[in-house]
Amino acid sequence: MPTRAIRFLRHSGIPFEIVRYRHVQKGAALAARATGFALEKIIKTLVVDAGQGRHALALIPGNRRLDLKRLALALAVKRAALADVPTAQRLSGYVVGGISPFGTAHKMDAVMETQLLSVGEVLINAGRRGIMLKMAPTDIAAVLQCRVLAIV
Repeated sequence: MPTRAIRFLRHSGIPFEIVRYRHVQKGAALAARATGFALEKIIKTLVVDAGQGRHALALIPGNRRLDLKRLALALAVKRAALADVPTAQRLSGYVVGGISPFGTAHKMDAVMETQLLSVGEVLINAGRRGIMLKMAPTDIAAVLQCRVLAIV
């Protein structure tokens, strides 16, 4: 059964390939090992609290850490922090470890790390643990109308 993310992309006409793997625990490093994809080509989707009830998605390479100060500047807010697990799951509509930026329960702005555009294909969560989507990062940026900035 397709996830909301898969239905969203099909409806948008964006090309992708489904990649399944055995999910043992959450994390980009596990997904990279299980799929044979380089960690820097695995996209982590993080839900961020930007204050005053505002939330956003940060898309970063699996081998990097989000720089919350840079993200706050990108969002034009004083401070940004990672959302807690219940909030991330409620806003995205997905379980942590399978959060996809596509077809989220609540619309959120998305910011993508610039480095990702230099990669031909990436893997990004499909909305369920153990299912990733192989696609072009330029397509991700286009369909989500991401701001593309240095945030790691």
